[in-house]
Amino acid sequence: MATQSTLGGHPSSRYGIRRNLLRSDVAERADRVTYIELFFDLVFVFALTQLSRYLYENQSWVGALESAVLVLALWWVWVYTTWVTNWLNPAQLTVRGVVIGLALVGLVISTSIYESFGERGLIFAVAYVVLQLGRTVFMLLAVARHDRELHRTFVRILIWLVVAGVFWIVGALLPIEYRLPLWLLALAIEYVSASLGFRVPGLGRSGVESWDLSGPHIAERSALFVIIALGESFLVTGFAFVAQEASVHGVIGLMIAFLSVLSMWWLYFDHSERAGARALNDSREPGRIARAAYTYVHAVIIAGIVLCSVADKEILEHPADAMTLSTAVIVSGGPFLYIVGMFLFRLRVTGEILVSYLVGLGLLVVVFTIAVLGEPAVISPLGLGALSVGALVVIASWETVVRVRLGTTDASAG
Repeated sequence: MATQSTLGGHPSSRYGIRRNLLRSDVAERADRVTYIELFFDLVFVFALTQLSRYLYENQSWVGALESAVLVLALWWVWVYTTWVTNWLNPAQLTVRGVVIGLALVGLVISTSIYESFGERGLIFAVAYVVLQLGRTVFMLLAVARHDRELHRTFVRILIWLVVAGVFWIVGALLPIEYRLPLWLLALAIEYVSASLGFRVPGLGRSGVESWDLSGPHIAERSALFVIIALGESFLVTGFAFVAQEASVHGVIGLMIAFLSVLSMWWLYFDHSERAGARALNDSREPGRIARAAYTYVHAVIIAGIVLCSVADKEILEHPADAMTLSTAVIVSGGPFLYIVGMFLFRLRVTGEILVSYLVGLGLLVVVFTIAVLGEPAVISPLGLGALSVGALVVIASWETVVRVRLGTTDASAG
């Protein structure tokens, strides 16, 4: 990962931080995930639990859309920060201090998520915008004298974030009925701008395909966030289990939750994580893969994990209740989203169209249809949970058998 100035070491600007804060070009140091990055991630453990809580208590189409906004916003904050620490060296005290400051603002975001569409909407919006803009301004100052092209990229990013920030703040200030559409617009601006290479009239676009980045670092950071999300599932399930009287249904529900997390872990880490890291490392355009597979597709994967944690709590709280549409959507939708995300991830990094994933999605569609269209007593939430997790188990087992038959070793699989 190169850190030399694109101007041959001569200052490209009269402003900015004189000391070079970019990561070392020594491979081992360039690829390493630092402990301060893991400290930053701790904030998101609580944030994800609040997201699950919000979705569980707002089981409606509007609640689902609001939850989607919050999941995507939280992911965008995290992934932007990951890109920044991919270029900058968190071991430098200046960078470390900024990451700590971002973690503090992230904690404010986390504590206001549950009431973001209520009384704490302005706190959430201001904290979100401050984190996005503050991190970007620091990046501008950090690279102004050391990398002209990267500096131009973050000028474009800042412009787009300022535009989106207006809608975040205005959405929080106006009456509540305007909040969701304005925040959806703000989020769309942020996501679409990245897909367009942050094109700005008069400033052109950024060629992300030529970005100099550490593929192994991006892959490992993303994998660690998946672990955090899976850990959040255990937290939600554990609190729900200990809060109720011991019962056979409760024990079965706990086992279903465990199998759900285990299957999702297996699908990601048995082979897919290593395949993605190799694709980034071998690609001549790692930025293009990182943007598609690790920025956009991983948002779907994380959303699937969060929804699965909500499903686990729903199963524990109402194991034998009559089936409702919202319950069926949550219980089957989590695994469905996760499988879609993993299917798109493997398609992007390896070009494979995996039949096992398509079969799993088909199974989920079948059991969902039976649960919704059949008699209410045909499938209980507990039964639907078992069948839905069964689809994950089928895919994980199928993929492992194929891997072993092809001679892929456990070490190379991950």
